[in-house]
This record gives sequence, structure tokens and C-alpha cells, in this order.
Amino acid sequence: MAGPLEGVVVADFTQLMQGPFATQILGDLGADIIKIEPPKGDWSRGFSLLELYKNGESVSFLTFNRNKRSIAVDLKTPAGLEVVRRIVAKADVVVENFRPGVMDRLGIGYEALRQINPRLIYCASCGYGQTGPYSERPGQDLLIQAMSGMTVLTGNRDDLPSATVAGIADLATSQMIVYGILAALFNRERRGEGQRVDVNLYNALLSMYIQEFSNFMNGGGIPERSEHGYPNPYVGAPYGIYLTADKYIAIAMNPINKLARLFGIDKYQDVGGQNVFEREDEIAADFAAALATKTTQEWLDILLAEDVWCAPVYNFADVQNDPQVAVNEMVVSYEHPHAGTVQALGIPVKFQATPGSVRRPAPILGQHSVEILREVAGCDDDEIQRLLEQRAVIAGTVRANGQSA
Repeated sequence: MAGPLEGVVVADFTQLMQGPFATQILGDLGADIIKIEPPKGDWSRGFSLLELYKNGESVSFLTFNRNKRSIAVDLKTPAGLEVVRRIVAKADVVVENFRPGVMDRLGIGYEALRQINPRLIYCASCGYGQTGPYSERPGQDLLIQAMSGMTVLTGNRDDLPSATVAGIADLATSQMIVYGILAALFNRERRGEGQRVDVNLYNALLSMYIQEFSNFMNGGGIPERSEHGYPNPYVGAPYGIYLTADKYIAIAMNPINKLARLFGIDKYQDVGGQNVFEREDEIAADFAAALATKTTQEWLDILLAEDVWCAPVYNFADVQNDPQVAVNEMVVSYEHPHAGTVQALGIPVKFQATPGSVRRPAPILGQHSVEILREVAGCDDDEIQRLLEQRAVIAGTVRANGQSA
């Protein structure tokens, strides 16, 4: 069974994380993702977290580029730009995450491409917005986290502002790209018109803090981080992570008096609230002392039987071995011609009639250049040979020894 986006063709100019993750999601759902790369490839082919490579292949690139075909095109050549225009003429969607104005200067911005394909959905993603005082600034995840206000809300009172480990701004923006494109495609089905969709990191991350920012704007003020280090300064005791006799346990919103009874604490009988700011550090200290007397599993057995909102604190190995993760099919693997077996996270949204699937590994640079030229750009063999000889398009092949040409 094909995915729900089968037949949708996406011309993907994106690099790094926010754009590639978005187009990978579209590819997982069945879209044909044509990854248009520069001659040296997506920047993340030469970068990986922890400098981790599998047989020379960047794990970061492998993470965000399955279910795509790659064509390597030199956009600085007229012939390369003409190839792009021919691909776009057949595409439903263009996605790019260059700084504002780059595509226009190349002559392949929205206004130029809509003349070729009036039904085109053109999605541009950038750091701060297409216009405005910060539009030319470099947009990167840590910088956006710092400017969103979130880093001063995380950690203990005396800590430095703290960012998340995951690239939350990039990941949030990826979701915005996907929902913007899907909404525009739905509108096109009803009205027959293409349009431009604009997304940026700053807006996307701010939208993730909709509740906290709304509280601030409606009289809540700027909260101070607690001495105990509650994960959210907008939420009081008992909300937090506590040390047990062997590991850690997370406790969410629960009545203070109920927890005190289960923890064997002879106080707080009159505190029925589950979001308590008065005496919050005292409560945290008392609860921390009690929780340290038993193991995490012992506490889970006691607390879950009483329907307490709690959970163990996992590391990545725990997550990989978690039975619920297995049931949800959230760990998958595929074979890559160079990297071998690649393990990856699965597809989070399930469709009964049109399930998504991993159909292709992340591509070798230019691996599909010739077939894209033939199938999408409509080039004959002579023209393909000419483009390859001119180096306007670069073709990569997989040799028997697993090395690309």
C-alpha cells in the first residue's frame, strides 16, 4: 500500500536539519522527494553529531534524508538552473531554507517559478522571517532558543540559562513546514491555486511556548526559577524529577496530601493542591528525602497502583529497549549501500489505509541524477551526457566496494 502522499513530487533544496526533516516526513508519507544538492552535497554530509560516521557516511545526514532521491546540480551554471526549472515544472512543492533573497538572486525564487508552474506550492523557511530587522541574521537553533525566552526558564535558580539538547527550534519548524505544505496542497485541491508558504525558526519556537507566553502577557509576570529546579517555573510542587535509591523518577501534577501519605510523610494533610507555589522548596526537599529511600521500580509499583502521574527517567538505551516503543514500531532499520544497516526512529503517525514506509535509504550524492534527468526533467540520453560532461549535473554511483564515484 502506498502512503497518503503518493504522487506528490517535492523539489527539495534544503540542507542541515529543519528542512530535511520536514521533507523526510513528506517522503515517509509517500511523496517523491527530489533532493537537489550542490556539487559538494548537503552541508550535513560533512558534519555529524559526535563526529559519528558509518563507513564514511554522516549519521546526521542519514538521520534526516531517507526516502529521497538525490540529484547534484551546479546552480551557478545556466544549464544547471535550466535543469532545476524543468524539475520544478513537474513538481507540486518546492522547499528551501536559504537566507532570504538567495533563491531570487539565482532566478528561481517564487515569482519566477510560479510563471513556470502556477499550481506550485513554494515553502521558504528561514531563521527570523523574510523581512524585518533580523532577516539577514544567521538563524541557528541555539540562537533561537536564546532569543525565545525559553533558556531562562530552565534549570535551578542559580544556573546559567539552559538550552535543550535536542534542536527543538529546528524540529518545531520542521513540523510547521509540513503542516503549511499539507494545508496549501489541500487548498489547491479545492481552489486549483498554488501559493507561497513562509516559515521561520523564531515563530515556530515561540509557538511551542504558547501557554507560558500567554500567561506572561495576561498578568502572570516573569516567574523565577526555583531552588529545587522544577522543570517548569510556571508549575509548582510536586512537579519535577527526583533521585531514588538507584535512579530517578518523574512526578507530575498530583495532590500534595496524597503523595505525602504514600511517601510516609506526616504533614501536608491539609494541602490538597497539585500546583503549589507556597512552600514549594520545602515540599520538594521533603519529597526528595522520601523518594531516596526506595528504588525507582519500587516506587513505580506503589505509585502507579494509586494512579499517581509518574514515570521512570530513561536514557537512550532504556528507550530503545522499551516494550511500548517496540509496539509502536518506533525503531526501524534499513540497508544503506555504504553505511550498511542503519537504525532509525520510525514513523510516528499511523494511517490505516495508506501507511507510510521506509522505501529508500538516504541517498548517495547524485545517486539518482540520471534517472531524475530522464524521468522528471525529460532529458534524452544525448542531453544527459552533455549535462554530465559540462558538470552542470553530477552523477554519483555506488561501486561494488561501497564507495561512491
